[in-house]
Amino acid sequence: MNNVHTLQASPSSHRATGTAALALSALGIVFGDLGTSPLYALQAAFSGSLGVAPTHANVIGIVSLFLWSLILMVSGKYVLVLMQADNRGEGGLLALLALLVGERTGRVTRAGALRWVFMAMFGTAMLYGDGVITPAISVLSAIEGIEVATPAFAHYTVPLTVVILVALFAVQPLGSGRVGVAFGPILAVWFVVIFGLGLVSLVQTPAILAAFNPLNGIEFFAHNGFKGFVALGAVVLCLTGGEALYADMGHFGARPIRLAWYGLALPALTVNYLGQGALLLRDASAAARPFYTTVPSWGLYPMVVLATLATIVASQALISAVFSLTRQAAQLGLSPRVTVRHTSSSTEGQIYLPGLNWVLMVATIAVVLGFRSSDSLAAAFGIAVSTTMLITTMLFAAFARVRWNWPIWRVALVAGLFMVVDVAFVAANAMKFADGGWLPLTIGTLTFLVSTSWLIGLRALTRARMDTQLPLDAFVSSIAVSPPHRVHGTGVFLMGAGNSVPTTMLHHLKHNQVLHEQVVLLTLLTEETPRVEESNRFEVQRLDQGFVRIIGRYGYLEMLDVPQLLEQALRHAGCTAYDPMTTTFYLGRESLTVKTRHHPARYVLLSLFSLLRKNELNATAHLGLPPNRVVEMGARLDLA
Repeated sequence: MNNVHTLQASPSSHRATGTAALALSALGIVFGDLGTSPLYALQAAFSGSLGVAPTHANVIGIVSLFLWSLILMVSGKYVLVLMQADNRGEGGLLALLALLVGERTGRVTRAGALRWVFMAMFGTAMLYGDGVITPAISVLSAIEGIEVATPAFAHYTVPLTVVILVALFAVQPLGSGRVGVAFGPILAVWFVVIFGLGLVSLVQTPAILAAFNPLNGIEFFAHNGFKGFVALGAVVLCLTGGEALYADMGHFGARPIRLAWYGLALPALTVNYLGQGALLLRDASAAARPFYTTVPSWGLYPMVVLATLATIVASQALISAVFSLTRQAAQLGLSPRVTVRHTSSSTEGQIYLPGLNWVLMVATIAVVLGFRSSDSLAAAFGIAVSTTMLITTMLFAAFARVRWNWPIWRVALVAGLFMVVDVAFVAANAMKFADGGWLPLTIGTLTFLVSTSWLIGLRALTRARMDTQLPLDAFVSSIAVSPPHRVHGTGVFLMGAGNSVPTTMLHHLKHNQVLHEQVVLLTLLTEETPRVEESNRFEVQRLDQGFVRIIGRYGYLEMLDVPQLLEQALRHAGCTAYDPMTTTFYLGRESLTVKTRHHPARYVLLSLFSLLRKNELNATAHLGLPPNRVVEMGARLDLA
């Protein structure tokens, strides 16, 4: 009987073990940015010309703001509320956007959908600023511990940071999966250590527990006036990485992330911030480096090593997120196609983008050389985080109203509360524009400009193509009346979502005056879901005169594989089987000219689109086609 009971209980124990393992993995990927914030967040409130004095009341007030920001914005907004707004398990700005403007949302107007698209694009663009600054400030703040241990080594901080960053970006082609197994344990050790450091300091000065009273945070603003408001720019630093909770939900699931947050990350961060505050109550002069000052002298060097490892993990997680975000944007038609290399044969999400990797490396090193300290970078960091958080809240408010059918009062109560806090964070960080806030705004604006030009350019290109289109039914009928010479094999032409003949096929027939025995008209659609079930992967329609219409569907997280799609679809329809040696793929190569000189802004955007179009990843590589079976047909189109 005991054996029977043991066997019956094993599935739940396996599930528990699996959840725990996922929670451990989530620590490294999801919580790296949040977990390393104690290195620089609290000290930023007391540094610079706009920093507040580390008095008893100010320390308790600032720590109170830190604690309640974690409780309200991370535990409440992201973990409790936003993680319920998932797109088949996936989260993040683009997942929320796809849900909001999906075809099933009947209450969304075209103008409203476009407005939300641009909002999501700008929020996503700001994450690129975060992607540049996070590795810089994280590694720099970790290495600055050397200054506390041995002040004579202070001038080595920046060079050592640059060396570590170069090494970090140099190993990206190897893939994060090879070292990813260590990410979770490293962050687990990190959280346990910072919990212990905070607890030791907290026990010495328990008066800091007054920070749990939110009234102390309110009184902080009353005592400090404008400087107290500006201090919110430092408070938001404790929330960096909050977006990762939502964006990385698809990798681990909501339950393991919640388990890791409530079980280890939140307690460790709470106790460590309390510990740093307790230290400042004892010694206000420690405000310049409160984190490392809580570390005993014998543990400074080991702590620098552990902090460096933790910040490398945090940086790696964000770099991987930027890679994934760029691929998603390209799949959704919000950016040009880019070269994507898979670094794992078993895990689809592990990818490497060569061009973007080296751009990030150069930009990150330039930031370190330009700012040279974590205090200086802190001013630049907050505005990217707070802007993205605000846009996420705005999109969620629209989503809750449209998709969840929340009454207006509930939207105002929940999203309105989050929005008040987000707006306050954005406004406070805007005060630091001249001190570095211009950097992420510049990066985000340039990225947004690229996405906007791409979106507007694709719409203009679609209109230009419509001027030369012919209905498919009429074309097939004309082939029956006046058949061209047919050659052996299969010809594949890419076709739009409508019912018009591809321009490439018209040019091919006009110049070569032949068609293959079997002609496949292939339409590829990117759905507003992360992945498409295999049962819904394709539709096949057999037409007259040897024509076959195939509609393939992919999620925005999936890679396209056209040969595999053709093999499955043709076999399913009972057509001539796909033979790589007798199949020719015809692709269009369009030469674009811009004709809207009377509208300067549109002219600039379309000109940028034309330039990006010339330099994007070619369709052969993007679709996974065999290069020696591809024929390109040229055409000239005017964009207006």
